[in-house]
Amino acid sequence: MTDSNSFDAASDHDGVDDFTHAFFALHHGLPRQAPGSDASTRHLLSLCGPLPERPRVLDLGCGPGRSALLLAAEAGAGGAGAEVTAVDLHAPFLDELRAAAAARGLADRVRTVEADMGALPGEGFEDGSFDLVWAEGSAYLLGFDAALARWKQLLAPGGTLVLTECQWSVAQPSAGARAFWDPHCALRTTAGNLAAAQAAGYRVLGVHDLPDSDWDEYYGPLAERVRAVSAAGGPAMARALAATREELDVRARHGHEYGYTGYVLRPVSAGDGDAWPARPETAADTAAVREIDLAAFGTPLEADLVDALRADDSWLPGLSYVAEAPDGSVAAHALLTRCEVGGAPALALAPVAADPALQRSGAGSSVVRALLAAARERGESLVLVLGHPAYYPRFGFLPASRFGIRAPFEVPDEAMMALVLDDSRPVPTGTIRYPDPFGV
Repeated sequence: MTDSNSFDAASDHDGVDDFTHAFFALHHGLPRQAPGSDASTRHLLSLCGPLPERPRVLDLGCGPGRSALLLAAEAGAGGAGAEVTAVDLHAPFLDELRAAAAARGLADRVRTVEADMGALPGEGFEDGSFDLVWAEGSAYLLGFDAALARWKQLLAPGGTLVLTECQWSVAQPSAGARAFWDPHCALRTTAGNLAAAQAAGYRVLGVHDLPDSDWDEYYGPLAERVRAVSAAGGPAMARALAATREELDVRARHGHEYGYTGYVLRPVSAGDGDAWPARPETAADTAAVREIDLAAFGTPLEADLVDALRADDSWLPGLSYVAEAPDGSVAAHALLTRCEVGGAPALALAPVAADPALQRSGAGSSVVRALLAAARERGESLVLVLGHPAYYPRFGFLPASRFGIRAPFEVPDEAMMALVLDDSRPVPTGTIRYPDPFGV
């Protein structure tokens, strides 16, 4: 957090080395270098699902190593702990980490490497070397999209990327918040980052909004340090103190407009649906689609709904997709039709069905991903779905209530979800109006 703003502020002045020295002196010995907590680290770890007994973990931009120590002690099947490679450019941070690891009896599980996380040395960092790549509060140094691309190749098959990112938590940030952030870091929303993750070939295992208390764990000790340090250390220290005070002040005034969010991501593999080619349906698929819907749901309701939607003005040619089985038959089907939110156009995802014999094969995921990609290509900006809250978040869906969107009937909050395809456009708020064939 402070890193980006302080270093950028220094880049336009002479004496960058002096400023860097002053910056690190100001931060030396602090428990964290970005918002976070042990509780959030553990929660993000829990979202990763099963890990090997002794996973190979890469902690990038580790700082003094709070997360590295926890992962070394607790990650892995049964909490057996991990083999952690911790990377940072600042040698004193690595010294702190080694001392803490030795004190906790973890010296044999933590390997420190002084290196640029954007230009890792070849040996020991070959493609597929790690089961878990971890980056709390550091991805912004590369940029979110660049981090997704560069770190993906480091993951072993089935591996997971966990990173936290600062982002807007409101649709229209104030001029004051933008004046601080825009020159240093192009923040996006959760929807924008989820779209970037999917475009980079990841599926979403989990999303975690860091609570305000995680900011306190970082800014509390930092604010105490600022109060204790004198600007008599020279011009460089004076600039470091001024930049840090500005950041603390912006957080106090505009903190409700931005926050940190953790993302747990896994590269899409053949098992996730890539083995099932998906395409727009044709007239020849109509009967097969009906059979899939009948078989998947066990009643004619969804099949009849699709037939009724075909004859309705809400039908959008090219947004009914099928996934093909190896023999060319229809394995799964998904449909998007026009709906409205507060009078603004949106899309309703329903139904989604897969041949019961092929469920959990990835066919359903494949057809949904292809359909959402097609909607994004057409310039659509918002998709709504009423579905299982354990399934649809993998595509980037979030509770619709976060956006001020509500269903026209009583439904569990976590089951009514929204996916923003284009966060450059305002997200409408209000009640969903479904096409007449839905009967609501």
